[in-house]
Amino acid sequence: MRVNFSRNAAGYVFFCFLAMFAAPVAANSPMQNFVWHKTPVDVVDIGFKDGAGKVLHLSDFKGRVVLLNFWATWCAPCRREMPDLDALHKKYGGKDFLVLALSQDRKGLEAVKEFYGEVDVKSLELYIDQKARTGRKLRVPGLPTTILLSRKGQEIGRLVGPAEWFSEDAQKIVEKAINLN
Repeated sequence: MRVNFSRNAAGYVFFCFLAMFAAPVAANSPMQNFVWHKTPVDVVDIGFKDGAGKVLHLSDFKGRVVLLNFWATWCAPCRREMPDLDALHKKYGGKDFLVLALSQDRKGLEAVKEFYGEVDVKSLELYIDQKARTGRKLRVPGLPTTILLSRKGQEIGRLVGPAEWFSEDAQKIVEKAINLN
């Protein structure tokens, strides 16, 4: 296919200009991979267990904004972002917001409890999907993946890969989600 740039030379130059100056800004943002959806997306009501072994579902958290983080103790980037998620939950967690860090560890709750102790996680509750089936139901391509859910339980944003969850940019995302109607 042959493209005639002479027709759109101004558009092409403008695009190149934007790419040169906008890319470095986005690349330096700790939340550069976070994507807001144009419209909320319905999600499957996945089930998982809490630290006491009680079966819960995402629908149990409707009414709160949920930052659903898929992670595992064997995942190095997951391990690095867990203290930030803990700090984020400590700051915003309550009736309006929850960080739901859903472990995909096949070794079970004891592995997660041990890890929480190692990195001094104090605010996050224990949640686990020991068979690691929930991620597939929500089209999670790998760990870590974080899905932002509205108060109605719909996906409003997603980030695949690690992030700095206690950065100023991350806090702005959380505040924006909490303030959405």
